[in-house]
Amino acid sequence: MDKKNVLESIKNGLIVSCQARRGWPMYGAEIMGALSKAAEKGGAVGIRATGPENIKAIKKVTKLPVLGIHKQWTEESEVYITPTYESAKSIIEAGASIVALDGTQRKRPHGETVERIIGKINSEHPNILVMADCATFEEGLIAEKFGADIISTTLCGYTEETKYVKEVDYDLIRKLSSALNIPIIAEGHIHTKDHARKAIESGAFAVVVGTAITRPEIITKRFVDELNLLVGK
Repeated sequence: MDKKNVLESIKNGLIVSCQARRGWPMYGAEIMGALSKAAEKGGAVGIRATGPENIKAIKKVTKLPVLGIHKQWTEESEVYITPTYESAKSIIEAGASIVALDGTQRKRPHGETVERIIGKINSEHPNILVMADCATFEEGLIAEKFGADIISTTLCGYTEETKYVKEVDYDLIRKLSSALNIPIIAEGHIHTKDHARKAIESGAFAVVVGTAITRPEIITKRFVDELNLLVGK
């Protein structure tokens, strides 16, 4: 699908984040594929996934557009969501229709900048959408200026500047959707269907949900904790 068709296919819909780190119970490309297929059967419009191996496995079992990232941790930088152009290229080659990358102004490995990475993706891969994962309103404005096709609120609550944010920042969604000319995707702290609905009502183009759908150990614990409160444990 071209950019326009990809955007139309995810509008007002649910993108399910299917991710698991090494050591987590659901870790493994085959499991990510199964989660993605289940999400598709439930009505998801897209899948967010990390790493070429997982994306390739997901593409084998579903035709949904994949919003790809490549998480890479280094000692030299706090940025780990698709921190370099090469990390972006690897997930494009694996089949991602949308590349999400850290949209903050924080230092990146090898001296790369978000402006350079977005520009090179747009130049070398013109049919791929670029989504900037941001934490603040100002970062969203800058990322749009640099050529991002989509802004997400993924990092709100996960940077030093926004670490006080512990729930969905609907005001940020409203401000971004009012000020920018590109779609805003809501992600982060979305735990319930009411959260997702309110995000769309606040101006989000689509929503991404991960933990509340694809982390059974955390979902289980929430039920257990509630029962324990009931019986006084």
